[in-house]
Amino acid sequence: MILGVTPARGGSKGLPRKNIRPLYGKPLLAWTIEAARCSTLLDRYVVSTEDREIADVARRWNAEVIARPPELATDEATALAVLQHVLRIIPEARTLVMLQATCPVRDAGLIDRCIRRFLETGADSLATGFLCKYVEYGTNQQELRRQDIPGFFYDDGNVYVVRADLLRAGERYGAKRERVILDREQSIDIDDAFDFGLAEQVLQRRRQGIAVADQAAA
Repeated sequence: MILGVTPARGGSKGLPRKNIRPLYGKPLLAWTIEAARCSTLLDRYVVSTEDREIADVARRWNAEVIARPPELATDEATALAVLQHVLRIIPEARTLVMLQATCPVRDAGLIDRCIRRFLETGADSLATGFLCKYVEYGTNQQELRRQDIPGFFYDDGNVYVVRADLLRAGERYGAKRERVILDREQSIDIDDAFDFGLAEQVLQRRRQGIAVADQAAA
């Protein structure tokens, strides 16, 4: 079984109640639920939360809800512990796909593209992200041209795919790691009000672009 999971706790500090805050016409969480429901490769999809209001929103958008224990919804609780809890409830899962609610911008088919890459390569884990070329001020790399900075792969939180047996054993990555490079729009991960406003502008522009294309094709 390929299981999709969205962790969505109620105690966000940077932007309170952000998981259900309205974003371009629907709750933030709904964007990820809709993307998951469009996947043809996910066998099951759940939202893990301890929060009653978030659970109500998830069900309103036709998502299955897993009740998360309060001790796994603190600032100290790790994503690994949350995913292990879901796997104890759904032990038949063999592959887990984590879709963060804070990443609402996804191209159509992105989730399935990541799952296919994961399966075709026999990877232990896969993450989406971008090549980050930030350098620390005052270091030698600041003297390099940007194109000469090697950079590093920064996982953006949009899609993670991992073998469920690794998670059960307390490991998130494994030895064979795949990556899918995304454009910066899809790499938006909402932590604060600025990120939220940026995501709204991107979603509005993308939706308006689709509407214009549909009108042109009519």
